[in-house]
Amino acid sequence: QVHLVESGGGLVQAGDSLRLSCTASARTLRNYDMGWFRQAPGKDREFVAPISRTGDRTYYADSVKGRFTISRDNAKNMIYLQMDTLKFEDTAVYYCAASIYYSSVPIQAKPDYNYWGQGTQVTVSS
Repeated sequence: QVHLVESGGGLVQAGDSLRLSCTASARTLRNYDMGWFRQAPGKDREFVAPISRTGDRTYYADSVKGRFTISRDNAKNMIYLQMDTLKFEDTAVYYCAASIYYSSVPIQAKPDYNYWGQGTQVTVSS
């Protein structure tokens, strides 16, 4: 079992930046492909960005491309999501997820992620 914990959410104004963090207790995140997802009120949970085990492969949803950056520091057992130029429509609960699967392409599908954190709220005021 992997217990993921997100942090870094908050209330910001449109145009501001936030950095979300994700870590796991008692597990080494370097053994997992990781991803960030988000869920806005009344909407399904959607893919934001995945990152491979070594960090050499990333991918972004069109809605965040050019504004968000996913990264990882395996030595610190941390995954990050740098969010710049935030928009009102970025308001959501953001979730960190871990996948045990190996893939030659970044993993985007929710069912391919085995472990999920509890989420951190990001609210962007317009």
